[in-house]
Amino acid sequence: MTTTIDGTAIIYCEGAFNTPNGKTAHGLVRFTNRYRVIAVIDSRYTGQDAGEIIDDKPNGIPVEATIEDAVNSANSAGTPATHLVVGLAPDGGLLAPIARLDIKRALELRLNVDSGLHDFLSEDTELADTAAKTGAVIRDVRRPPDRRSLHFFSGKIEAVTSLKIAVLGTDSAVGKRTTAWRIVQGFTEKGIDALMIGTGQTAWMQGARYGVIMDSLVNDFVSGEIEYAICAAWTDTHPGVIIIEGQGSLMNPAYPGGFEILAAGRPDLVVLQHAPARIEYDGFPGYRIHPLARQIQVIEMLSGKPVVAVTVNHEDLKPEEIGPVCSALEKTVGLPAFDVLRDGPEGLIRILSAHLKTKMDK
Repeated sequence: MTTTIDGTAIIYCEGAFNTPNGKTAHGLVRFTNRYRVIAVIDSRYTGQDAGEIIDDKPNGIPVEATIEDAVNSANSAGTPATHLVVGLAPDGGLLAPIARLDIKRALELRLNVDSGLHDFLSEDTELADTAAKTGAVIRDVRRPPDRRSLHFFSGKIEAVTSLKIAVLGTDSAVGKRTTAWRIVQGFTEKGIDALMIGTGQTAWMQGARYGVIMDSLVNDFVSGEIEYAICAAWTDTHPGVIIIEGQGSLMNPAYPGGFEILAAGRPDLVVLQHAPARIEYDGFPGYRIHPLARQIQVIEMLSGKPVVAVTVNHEDLKPEEIGPVCSALEKTVGLPAFDVLRDGPEGLIRILSAHLKTKMDK
């Protein structure tokens, strides 16, 4: 993970905070090594604490109604903002008109803008002209890299001896990245070198040192770039554990993802993130989520590697329901189930550490 802070950031999430479309903002509020987060924009929650809203744990990051309010508060506190980070993750990665106006205002206020959308803000003539006039910088994180810099799969990953753990999910926007970071932090607290391979724009915004933004690539290069990122991490640091962030889910009709990670990432085992209260795939009424046991079966069939634990997203569950739900999942699929966001990663780390010891003993 990078230790260089790019700047002091306001996270823009108007109308989407505490919803699946706010997952980028949620990740940055919970953890980032790239920015110092000082405020979130969503007028529906003005005056509230961002951590309290999404995790029932205050973290001192206020929610403001407008960008001007956040800038003024930051100036008054002596911590002027340098960046506006687009924390929205709408279907298709497209920017709403109202959001575009707010981003223009941020540029007028001389804030640099980082965006992970498929709508490239730097190609918007009006926004680009505004940035040029004020000296602000627009970074489109999802912009495809130069194809001459990309890599095909080579097989070099077979030389990587770290324990490789893929964190996949039964749906999109289900908490895979958050769980992946919790696992990294859990191993680190035990004195075991671990790092994450980011596979999306939010991981980059959180400061992941190694990774690829999968949906910015031409498909021919996805496997090679996953392999290259893992091999680079191995060559540079030789960590004991490499955690690979999942994308989408294998059986999601709109966001099918995970096969490339299994095929090219060559994980030794899989942790599966699941939201028990979800009945249908996120944002697609009528498409029921495939049963957890079926999804485990498919992952193990495709990869030849075991799913060793289920991690639970507790959305729409009451606090008193979480423990019984985890117990019920354990009985249903025969695997341990944990809510690492609520309870911490210690129980999961004990299981994963046993697999690490087995690998090291070989």
